[in-house]
This record gives sequence, structure tokens and C-alpha cells, in this order.
Amino acid sequence: MVMQAFENWGLETHESLAMLGLGREDAKRLVSYRKGAPLADDPEVLDRAGHILGMHKDLRLLFPHDRENAYRWMKAHNRAFDGRTPAEVVSAEGLQGLLRIRGYLGRAVA
Repeated sequence: MVMQAFENWGLETHESLAMLGLGREDAKRLVSYRKGAPLADDPEVLDRAGHILGMHKDLRLLFPHDRENAYRWMKAHNRAFDGRTPAEVVSAEGLQGLLRIRGYLGRAVA
């Protein structure tokens, strides 16, 4: 489901790796995940996967009748993030960026 969210959001490989807390040297792992391999039994990767799935859910709740907007949101420039896209925030800030985006979405659906 995490890989499906990445595909829906139109993330580039480096953005997907950043979401999972992986480096470019882990690109082969990402390829295997895309082919259906289970995520590594790594607490950080699994924690991030939980946040990613939560963000996906929040976006679907925010845009219940417009999946295109829900899927486009991660790559859309946003004033709340100084004009950066949520994907750029995570790529630049790592886990803190992921938590920042998750918190923003959580507040939006509350």
C-alpha cells in the first residue's frame, strides 16, 4: 500500500527513498518493494510507513470526491511550507519533515 501511495502521488525515486528514510544507495530495495517484497523489518522504516499511510488516509478524507487533488497534493507547492511541496519538505528535512507534513494533514482533517 505504501508503494501504491508513492505511485498515486507521482513521487520520484529520490522522494520515495526520502519518505522511507533510505538513501540513494538503497534504490534496489525500493525496486524490490515496488515488485511486492515486504518492507524491511526495520522499526524506522515501519514507523515511517505508518505515517505515510496516515497521510494517504488524511488526503483521502480531505478530498473525498476528488482523488486527483488528493494525489496531486504531495507535489503541489504550498504556502504553509514556504512554497515548497510536501515531498520537498520530507526530502530536505527527513523524519522531521515527514512528521511536519503528517501533523499538518492531521490538523486539517480534525
